[in-house]
Amino acid sequence: MSYTTVAHCGNEHASWLKSIAFYEEEFDRMKQQLLELASKNTGHELMAQVEHFQNQFILQRNNTDELKHAIREHDMLVGAEASAHAGKIELATATNHNKVREEFLGIEKVVNDLRHEFNAFLSKWL
Repeated sequence: MSYTTVAHCGNEHASWLKSIAFYEEEFDRMKQQLLELASKNTGHELMAQVEHFQNQFILQRNNTDELKHAIREHDMLVGAEASAHAGKIELATATNHNKVREEFLGIEKVVNDLRHEFNAFLSKWL
């Protein structure tokens, strides 16, 4: 088996989990803003957009929940391998870490795009 140092993973797991927690707080804040806006205006065009954003918040919350689970599982695997192999992890685990990183970066881009789309929507209706 080929191994690499656990330093390859760094503190990314904790950083990713903190970012996800922040994104989830943002979803809650945006959802609250959406509800306030919807309660003040019941126009058909607005309500279609409200439904769109409600669906996006639910979908992205589910995506972040799944990613948190994947990060935690991967973190446990890295820890177990590092303990068993004197601070080293298998190359396959390091490759998997890169895949989890790519998933996180994908979620991060979607969240940022959604935030910008939502802010543009708010500026139109406020």
